Parts: sequence; C-alpha cells; structure tokens
Amino acid sequence: MTVFIDITVSLDGVAAGPEVGLAHPLGLGGGRLHRWIGMGDEQDIPDPPARAGEPDGMDAAAAAAMFEGTGAFVMGRTMFDVGIDLWGPDGAFGAPVFVLTHRTEPVLVKGPTTFTFVTEGLETAIRWARDAARGRDICVVGGPTVADAALRSGLVDELVLHIVPVIFGEGTRLFGDGPHPRVELLPLAVTQTPSATHLRYAVLR
Repeated sequence: MTVFIDITVSLDGVAAGPEVGLAHPLGLGGGRLHRWIGMGDEQDIPDPPARAGEPDGMDAAAAAAMFEGTGAFVMGRTMFDVGIDLWGPDGAFGAPVFVLTHRTEPVLVKGPTTFTFVTEGLETAIRWARDAARGRDICVVGGPTVADAALRSGLVDELVLHIVPVIFGEGTRLFGDGPHPRVELLPLAVTQTPSATHLRYAVLR
C-alpha cells in the first residue's frame, strides 16, 4: 500500500489560482493548469482529472494513473466544497473519499463514491483511508495545503507532480511561501509532453 500525492502545478509551484471559491473552483484562471487533461481556461473545474476532459496519449495515461490501484482518497474541505456540485451524481472518484474538515457531517454517498468527513486531523484521515482501501493505494488529491501538510508530516510515500509549462505568478503554491523542511526524493519516472511534464518520486525517509 502506497500513500501518494497527485497534483498539478505551474512551473513556479502554483496549484490553484487566486480567489478559489464556487465561482472559480481552481481560482482565477486556474483552468490553465489543467489544460493538459482537456480542460479549457473557462471551465475551471477541479480534479479528478481522468473524468473531466478528453486527454490523449501520454497525458491521458498520466491522468488515469491516479485512479489505477487506488482504493481511497484524502482531500481538504475547500476542494470538496468547490467540487462536489461539479463531480456529477456518481461523485467521480468511485471509491471512499475522506474530507478533512472542522464540521461534523454524516457520510455523503454519491453512487460508488462515499465522502466521509474527518474532524480528527490528517493522520486520522489517512488511517481511515488505509482501512477503507483494503490494501490498495491511497491518494492525497489536494488541495495544495493538504498535500503539503501530508508531505511535511512524513505521511507520504510517493509524490506525483504534473508540471505545466507556465509561470502562474500568483495563487496557492504547493510548498507554501515560507521555510520548508528538507525532503529527499528519488526519481521513479518521468514523461514529457508539450502540455506537461509528469514526474513521479519516492519520498525518502
């Protein structure tokens, strides 16, 4: 079982544009970051990527890989709030999803996708995801603040980055703007297309 982050960023590390909200789920102009999966700037729809557009070839394979062998997902409350009305009646993920939140809510069922709200913190969310995944992998899908917290906490085995060839300039950066603890990475795979560079690293303990 592998716990991995899968996230798209610009060349300067921006994972979401400014003013993320219901009107702009990926922030202002954030759709540019997901053009590699067939989403135009005007759509601004958040992950999951494999269901959102019609990518081709190596980009399509990189998008679909997030779901392959994955038994559960972990996400932040903001990502859930801006995405739930856009993911359709089946919830898009097709597996248990654990949502970090400060508000207790009943489990939400959307077809094969269940959204469980976790108020006990990130470590508990990943522990519950391990139980639900039944030996399959766990994906920390976002947003960037949750992904960074998981990496900082030593809870992640692999980091998958889709780097889009644009300097975004402003927005929420994956690794924040302040000091970050050193994290050593072992390159496992790289695929490059005109739209994005897909990188997979092992996180060294």
